[in-house]
Amino acid sequence: MELSGKVTVVTGAASGIGRALAERFAREGASVVAADVNASGAETVAEEIGPAAIGAACDVADESQIAALIATAQDTFGPIDLFCANAGVAIGTDLETPEEVWDHAYDVNVRAHIRAARLLLPGWLERGEGYFLATASAAGLVTQIGSAPYAVTKHAAVAFSEWLAVTYGARGLRVSCLCPMGVNTSMLQAGATAEQPEGLGTRVVTAAGTVLEPEEVADVVVDGLRTERFLILPHPEVLEYFRRKASDYDRWIAGMQRLQANIAGAGDFPR
Repeated sequence: MELSGKVTVVTGAASGIGRALAERFAREGASVVAADVNASGAETVAEEIGPAAIGAACDVADESQIAALIATAQDTFGPIDLFCANAGVAIGTDLETPEEVWDHAYDVNVRAHIRAARLLLPGWLERGEGYFLATASAAGLVTQIGSAPYAVTKHAAVAFSEWLAVTYGARGLRVSCLCPMGVNTSMLQAGATAEQPEGLGTRVVTAAGTVLEPEEVADVVVDGLRTERFLILPHPEVLEYFRRKASDYDRWIAGMQRLQANIAGAGDFPR
């Protein structure tokens, strides 16, 4: 997909990867709806982009707000060409994590994707084209030590994207799944979970590879959209990790167990 002249929607656009995507899409010539639960942040991003963008308040955990976002985008710019389900949360730790935290992780990281696709798909199938970009994580291909809700929901986000691509690809729907490792965002700076600031998550992610700036991720995304790749990997080494996992699952798990044991020795999470 070439973005010039396209109508795009980006959730989680007030900061981080979402903001970088909104800004880069606009530079490519797209119209942008920058949406975020932080309404003022979304408005600021849109104002900085200029007339090609609008800001919109949207809590993606609420299906009615997703529907309103889609309607606003269509009323303002016309039919949506690209929807970026980018909003995400990194919350929870282990089996002691309360049910309401698990539910919120599922609502934002998975159900928001399902609900957006459900609303968009009829129009896209009628037009014979549409593009769904899901921001998952390398944690959705490998795992996330220290945060069960994050690892599980990001796996689910990848699986849903795969299902969309397989089921509707022959009818014009294109799907990409963005799976970065460490990116210099507020989420990374807070650690993998809100419960463990400056702890486990940050150390694991930063040790695994280079921490990229959001703008670098946006560059890779634009290239991935142009070539319509399913997996968009700002950290190319993630593909090798994924291959190793698939080729010898037991060996991979053993290696991850050793990594967890080393970190657990520092007292960051229950052993």
